[in-house]
Amino acid sequence: MKIKEIYQKTGPGLIVAATGLGGGDIVAASAAGANYGTTLLWAVVIGSLLKFCLNEGIGRWQLVTGRTLLEGWLDDLPKMLTWYFTAYLLFWTVMVGAALMSAAGIVANTIFPVFSVEVWSMIHGVLALILVWNGGYFFLEHVMKIFIGLMFVCILFCAVMVMPPLSEILAGIFIPKLPSGSLVFVFGVIGGVGGSVTVMSYSYWMQEAGWKGKEKMGTMRVDLAIAYGLTGLFGFAIILVASGANAEATTGTSIALTIAEQLIPVLGEPGKWIFLVGFWGAAFSSIIGVWHGVPYLFANFFYHVKDKKNLLESPESISKTKAYRGYLLYLCFFPMLVLLIGRPFWVIIMYSVTGAFFMPLLAALLLYMNSARRWLGEYVNSWYTKALLIICLLLFSFLLVVEIKQQFFS
Repeated sequence: MKIKEIYQKTGPGLIVAATGLGGGDIVAASAAGANYGTTLLWAVVIGSLLKFCLNEGIGRWQLVTGRTLLEGWLDDLPKMLTWYFTAYLLFWTVMVGAALMSAAGIVANTIFPVFSVEVWSMIHGVLALILVWNGGYFFLEHVMKIFIGLMFVCILFCAVMVMPPLSEILAGIFIPKLPSGSLVFVFGVIGGVGGSVTVMSYSYWMQEAGWKGKEKMGTMRVDLAIAYGLTGLFGFAIILVASGANAEATTGTSIALTIAEQLIPVLGEPGKWIFLVGFWGAAFSSIIGVWHGVPYLFANFFYHVKDKKNLLESPESISKTKAYRGYLLYLCFFPMLVLLIGRPFWVIIMYSVTGAFFMPLLAALLLYMNSARRWLGEYVNSWYTKALLIICLLLFSFLLVVEIKQQFFS
């Protein structure tokens, strides 16, 4: 498929990809590449496949039932679960907002050290607010496609320039190995590829794109296949860059900056700046995507509970409603209070832990709800989808335990 065809046939999926490919994903993949070279490339494949499975389940539920997955939770599951998710969303929003702005601020401060990291972080948050507030869905779609292009041109260029022999790359993809001490890095790559709570935003981007009904099932799956194929390719590229640059085994966002410095002997000074621009594109596009997608969740919850009306019954977009815009303001400005505390390490810890809590819940609910014929009829989970969801449930539950143990008991 030609690049032009990919551009025309994808929409919501590429927004999910650009949103999910944030600074955290680069950090996780960079750490894996810096410590183990190309050995853990297979983990990128697993992560992309599992996130595709989860997102396909979200899209399939909506196209068959005519309801968003959140509305399914509200209508068909115990109320305690819904209120738990809402409280979780309020807390997660603060952590993800602060973490995303911090990542963009760190890179911007490195490229243009005219402002502090905190000031740059807030500038990115406000810029994303302005873009989302004034631009509609299709404007966002084109903006995110531009960022996807920027990220791939920069990062793939660096990867191609430092890549090892093809045989070594293929071995890393098709011959899974688990070197001593690599388990945490494997789960970091699998959990980081393609976002967490933001996968729920796919419902609303499908709605904005006008995708309704079972006849859009094939379109949705192709959209997601392309999106997570590109996500996996981006993850490969980051690991190859980190491996080829012989980056030091540092941790946190600093590892991306270390890789940029280590590229200088290999690619010269331009290589450093190309990588940093790609990193910045990934970080800023994540902010834009989260700012646009997450307020849908709150607005959908608010109006569904208040009016007892499904989102898909409304022909107009909810992106101009008071609930959506109020939550957008909360998402932008409340995390800035966390930034002012000046404890970025604590922010990163809480972001990692709260993000890890969501994926097992989503896998379990999709396994239950999408397997019920009373809701999905002939479109229920196939045996292999059930198998993948069970793997998701077990793997992300284990990842949650590992994350909690690593952050609080190590």
